[in-house]
Amino acid sequence: GGGVIGCSVAYHLAKLGWKNVVLLERKQLTSGTTWHAAGLIAQLRATANMTKLAKYSQELYGNLAAETGVETGFKRCGSITVALTEERLEEINRQAAMARSFGVQAESISPAEVKAKYEHLNIDGVAGGVYLPLDGQGDPGNIAHALAKGARQRGASVIERTKATGVTREGKRITGVDWAQGGETGHITCDHVVNCAGMWGHQVGEMLNTNVPLHSCEHFYIVTEAIAGLKQLPVLRVPDECAYYKEDAGKMLLGAFEPNAKPW
Repeated sequence: GGGVIGCSVAYHLAKLGWKNVVLLERKQLTSGTTWHAAGLIAQLRATANMTKLAKYSQELYGNLAAETGVETGFKRCGSITVALTEERLEEINRQAAMARSFGVQAESISPAEVKAKYEHLNIDGVAGGVYLPLDGQGDPGNIAHALAKGARQRGASVIERTKATGVTREGKRITGVDWAQGGETGHITCDHVVNCAGMWGHQVGEMLNTNVPLHSCEHFYIVTEAIAGLKQLPVLRVPDECAYYKEDAGKMLLGAFEPNAKPW
C-alpha cells in the first residue's frame, strides 16, 4: 500500500538500515485515502505511546522537506482543543500534563485566551482549552511523497501500478508475494510482509490468513468559500462536538467525526 503509512514504513525501515525494502502500490502513491486525509499533526493523545509517537511525527515532518526536497505543506500553526464540559476539561488537562512530561509544549488556557487566539469562535459554553504551539497541519499527499523519496534515497524500491495478488507460504510463514502489472505477473521472495493497505487492509489480511477488523465509513467535511483576509489559524478541535476546524488555502474547513457512521 502506497499511502502515507506504507511510505512511512518503507522510509523508516530503510532509515534503520534494512536492505531490499519493496513497496507495492496497486495504482499511484496516495490514491487511496491519503490524498483527502485531514492532515492534522496533533500531540495531545490519550496514551503515553501515542503522545511520544505524535511528538516524533511533528519533529519528522518539520525536517522532511529539507531532507528530501519535497515540500510537505507542513505549518506549525499550533492547535487548540476546547472543552464544553468540566469533565472534558479535566480530561484534556490530564492529557496536557502527560504530554508535558514527555517534553511536549502544552498549556491550559482560559476561554478568554481561547478567544484571543481564535477570534471567530463563539466561546459561550466553553469551559477552557489546551494550546499546543508546535502542533500544525500538513499536506498528507505531499508528506507521503516526501517519505517515499526518502525511502528511495536510502535504497528502497517504490513500485506503482503493481497490485499484490497473493502470497506463497511455508507453514505459517509468508515466503513471497505475487504481483500483477498490466498484463505481466511476477513474484517477489521475501521474509516479511507489512499490510499497509488502508481501507483495503481487510482484503489483504484475508490474503495473509489474518483478520483485520476494518471497513470504510461514510465521512463528511465542509469547505467554505474563500474568506477575504483570513489569516493562518491554529487547528481547532471540539471533541464534545466531534469536530475540528482549520484554515485551508484562505477558506475554512470543518471536519466531523460521525459517532454512528454508515459502513461504505
